[in-house]
Amino acid sequence: MQQQKITDDLEALLEVLPPTLEHALRAANQGDNLLEIVLDLGRLPEARFLDHEVILSQHEVSDADLSYVTGRVSEFTSDNRAGIERTLHRISCIRNRQARIVGLTCRVGRAVYGVIDIIEDIVKSGKSILLLGKPGVGKTTLLREAARILGEKQRAIVVDTSNEIGGDGDIPHPAIGRARRMQVAAPEFQHEVMIEAVENHMPQVIIIDEIGREQEAAAARTIAERGVQLVGTAHGITLDNLLMNPTLSDLVGGIESVTLSDEEARRRGTQKSVLERRAPPTFDVLIEIQDRQRMAVHHNVAAAVDARLRGRTLTPEMRYRDQGGQVRIQAAPPAPAPGFRPPIGEARLAANADGRFPFEKRAADRPGEGPAAPWPEAATPAAEPAAGRLNQPMHIYPYGIGRGRLVEASQNLGVPVIIVDALDEANAVVTLKNYYRKHPQPIADAERRRIPVYVLRANTVYQMEACLGDMFGLPVQIEDPVERAVSETQEAIRRVLAGSRSEELRPQPADVRRLQHEMVRSANLVSHSYGNEPRRRVRVLAS
Repeated sequence: MQQQKITDDLEALLEVLPPTLEHALRAANQGDNLLEIVLDLGRLPEARFLDHEVILSQHEVSDADLSYVTGRVSEFTSDNRAGIERTLHRISCIRNRQARIVGLTCRVGRAVYGVIDIIEDIVKSGKSILLLGKPGVGKTTLLREAARILGEKQRAIVVDTSNEIGGDGDIPHPAIGRARRMQVAAPEFQHEVMIEAVENHMPQVIIIDEIGREQEAAAARTIAERGVQLVGTAHGITLDNLLMNPTLSDLVGGIESVTLSDEEARRRGTQKSVLERRAPPTFDVLIEIQDRQRMAVHHNVAAAVDARLRGRTLTPEMRYRDQGGQVRIQAAPPAPAPGFRPPIGEARLAANADGRFPFEKRAADRPGEGPAAPWPEAATPAAEPAAGRLNQPMHIYPYGIGRGRLVEASQNLGVPVIIVDALDEANAVVTLKNYYRKHPQPIADAERRRIPVYVLRANTVYQMEACLGDMFGLPVQIEDPVERAVSETQEAIRRVLAGSRSEELRPQPADVRRLQHEMVRSANLVSHSYGNEPRRRVRVLAS
């Protein structure tokens, strides 16, 4: 384990405070845990620590106190931030409507050497990395250490907006090592400095903090396509946050609704409107910083996004520090083993309200033809234990469904399936509801021969997984609510695009409704929320 070393230059920050506040902070003697000092005009000054707050004086903050601090720090820029030269401290101001300063937040900046060890192998891999996390979770600290590590052997340039990475002043803080630093005059010019860094200084690595605008996302894509490694940060919690963020979704490839021709839809065996990834992701690896000691790593962003759009979730690799400070890596699970059922959309429910699964198994149960016959004796799953069925290949005759999707479903479940082209070789037939209603000749022949016919509501991998799970006697698990909401929204979008005037979805929490609204907007449709909590729900309308 690499020993961590913390440098905070706290003395420099204390010296810019009014003497009474400086003495109060020194008396508190908790510098290692100090986060920020808050000075608001007409209020008592506060010091905020990791787990508590302290009132520094019983005298309210005056204009003289604010002027004392502002006169000892650098000039405030257009983003209302200043600093102390050659330190990482950040002083942010609050202005009134006449632009007069009425409040200050003095944030303690710390360089933590050794904190990068939890992801050091990924940083040195040469892949572009996006660090994702909520404010205050340590993204900039990791980015500063990444700049120092990469700058030792490569040409690394830090594009430093608001001087948060390299500190205030013209000379960068030693925490970024040999990496060079390009300052940004104002946040709105960050994308221009990113491009300038590539064109003028030939870097091998560019480090960027807080990608938050569309121009910056576009600049990041341009840089990545020029073969330069990117290490950047963005606000968010999970990959889903980025996918649903229209400004930043391009960082992971973006989402678009694609309408297929009738011929292409038949060839693919899918609905006409599908959600797909728009382009290759800008970043190869995405790291979700859950807290300072725990991170989730998506090593293949493209695969993670594609799986999410299909309603599945690829479990990321987990990295964390144990109580002894040792880095532990919990590898992502391997491909699904036999008997495992990944999330499969609405078919994951134990049963519908009428007690039937979203797919139905039929033999000769059409009106006038008597009750359904039992499974053929040659492949009677009810007479065998589940483990026995998993070892026996199921010969399936697909009618009107995507063969590739059926193969994918069998691979996901780890069950042996052989696709056949003749009913004589089949143990079962799988078809769609609209085909079954027309009762074509192959379906009629299958029912006459007492071959079980499985009827799917939709031509999706998830429906097929549910069907195969029933065939092989695999246990049915309950679906994650978010995945079920995504599946329901996709189906509603398909119906509206097919001609329905509106589709009302089930009530969902606010965060899930936001996800549904974004999916609808991506399909160029209209959505509104109706009702009161906890019954508030989304309605999908034609545009």
